[in-house]
Amino acid sequence: MITSRLPAIAGVALLAGALAAWTPLAQAADVIYVTNQEGGVSVLDPAQLGATKTIDLDSAGPRGLALTPDGKFLLTANQKTSDVTVIDTATHKIVRRIPIGKNPEFMRIIPGGRLAFVTYEPSSDGKPPVPGAKDDDDDDKTPGQVAIVDLKQWKVVRSVVGAPETEGLEFLPDGKHFVITNEGNDTVTVHSIATGKLVKKVDLKKHGSRPRGIKLSPDGKQYVVTMEHSDSFVVLDSKFKFVKAVPTSVGPYGIAFDKAGKRIVVASGRGAKVQVYDAVTHAMLAEVPVGKRCWHFTFTPDESKLLVACGRSNSVEVIDASTYKLTQTLADFKLPWGIVSYPKASGSLDVP
Repeated sequence: MITSRLPAIAGVALLAGALAAWTPLAQAADVIYVTNQEGGVSVLDPAQLGATKTIDLDSAGPRGLALTPDGKFLLTANQKTSDVTVIDTATHKIVRRIPIGKNPEFMRIIPGGRLAFVTYEPSSDGKPPVPGAKDDDDDDKTPGQVAIVDLKQWKVVRSVVGAPETEGLEFLPDGKHFVITNEGNDTVTVHSIATGKLVKKVDLKKHGSRPRGIKLSPDGKQYVVTMEHSDSFVVLDSKFKFVKAVPTSVGPYGIAFDKAGKRIVVASGRGAKVQVYDAVTHAMLAEVPVGKRCWHFTFTPDESKLLVACGRSNSVEVIDASTYKLTQTLADFKLPWGIVSYPKASGSLDVP
């Protein structure tokens, strides 16, 4: 069961009331989903964070996750079973499994919802990270791939070859192309959705090492890319030309703009911090100490809170999104990896 450590007395009363009133959440309700690499999917009510349910995935090792635009289906990318699970959000039942390939990890559903994109790495051993060692998925130079899943046919219709250790993924405003980050050769590459063809390659070696997270600003004017081994994020313009590198704490991964596009949030996994930047000047506005290996985060649907999944702390940290102060730590997760909200909100794995 997930409990709150802060504050203890109020948390106990809140948890008791929440459990007494708990009923399964229908897809229409505000809801938070968290994947646990050593468990299933945790389901949280953002208004009563002590209330929780777990969707059992039979030790599949879920990492990436995504919701269809109507909220009816939750998809998880499963490390141990090399597939994607499709879950009915009204019943929390698995309705199908889609074979992908070895070590599926990051997932996004294109705006409009007709296609899901899933990165996978044939060369990766898929083992969880060891504290003090190289990060997981630091493997050989075999290219990663992106499986494109048709959500009407519920099958893979195309696999796109990326570069070594393909990681993050974002869509271009034209709806015809997508861009991926490639950790192993320090590039971002742009591909055609229709054909998978490589149409642009951007070499970032001069500006940093190991690009990982990537997000497009709401106004379409800039891309931001976290550089995990350079402790920075890179700003690119709408044509992928380099603008600047902005220093961060250690080992940044997840990155996102808020809904208004005024702030950039960065999760520094090795630095145990969440940092907030002005989206125009890129000056740092706030810094919040959090747990260990906090890679991904989401705003709640009303944008009042920021929830951060911290894998090595087995927790989800709750941050007030107006003051950027830590208000709660939700415990007893099992190596949490990804987190998304419904209705869809800004976060490192999704957009409104």
